[in-house]
Amino acid sequence: MKALYIRGVRDITIGDAPEPVPGNDRIAVEVAGVGVCGSDLHYYLEGSIGSQVIVEPFVPGHEFAARVLEARPELGLAKGELIAVDPAMPCGHCEWCHRGEINLCPDTVFNGAPPYPGAMAERMAIEPRQVVKVPQHFTIEETMMLEPLGVAIHAIDLARPRLLESVAVIGCGPIGLLMIALARLAGVGQILAIDPVAYRRAHAGALGADRVSADRHDIAAWTDGRGVDLVLEATNAPEGFQHAADVARIGGRIVLVGIPEGNSYTLAAGAARRKGLSVKFSRRMGHVYPRAIRLVAERRVDVARIVTHRFPLAEGARAFEIQAACADGALKSLILPNA
Repeated sequence: MKALYIRGVRDITIGDAPEPVPGNDRIAVEVAGVGVCGSDLHYYLEGSIGSQVIVEPFVPGHEFAARVLEARPELGLAKGELIAVDPAMPCGHCEWCHRGEINLCPDTVFNGAPPYPGAMAERMAIEPRQVVKVPQHFTIEETMMLEPLGVAIHAIDLARPRLLESVAVIGCGPIGLLMIALARLAGVGQILAIDPVAYRRAHAGALGADRVSADRHDIAAWTDGRGVDLVLEATNAPEGFQHAADVARIGGRIVLVGIPEGNSYTLAAGAARRKGLSVKFSRRMGHVYPRAIRLVAERRVDVARIVTHRFPLAEGARAFEIQAACADGALKSLILPNA
């Protein structure tokens, strides 16, 4: 079968991969669609995310929908059934798993993070615990987007937004846009969105932001110099932490969701310290798929609108190129390995 490999910085090829081997503990699936995530772009542009380094050709992709290749009645799975797949397999035995903090398990096996191959391939074998059943009417786009929506839900859970408080979202890629939609559902007051890319700002307004700008300094004018109660940061910039601290009010709260380029943040300590800011770092998600499914099924969040581009596997390199460059209005590119 065919798969997409990242071989090095900006080096993508299509090559052969071994066929998946099903069994009692493995389910063979056909990948229906896989999204290009911001973390995939870090591997493409930098070859690593922190200690996770590509040392040999690597198949990325962790936001995906799949179809079951053979019926598994003991698991309630029909042949051809569309499912979402949780890419994370925490160990279940460590201190953090026992605390319920499965997203922090240091021994997680994660499809799409080196050395574990991801879903940018025609077929995969997954564990039964990875299966996430979805309503029959869900599309490939809606099913694939449950994973990034789950990341946004977890961030909002950490933020604990309060009724009518002011919120700034710094960075309006897919996760930032989903957090805007969720913050609006949570009943916050004014939502202010900042992003340097014009088409992303337009999407932010459509999804619930009250004001949008390319310049974070506008937030000071919009709030009469006070700043906002809550900042949700979802950029890939080392300066993202600093920008979040700049726009937060004295005593404000920040949730950092983005992964910075170069694996480091820049922050001037003095002003942030004097403000007495509360800061939380968001990592993936816990048990949130049921809520993600309800939000999509009840049409509370339109995740499909964030999928702007679709590519066959053979054109996967193009998907990475346009998304990395913020070109052609790309928000989320969907790779269809079996198209």
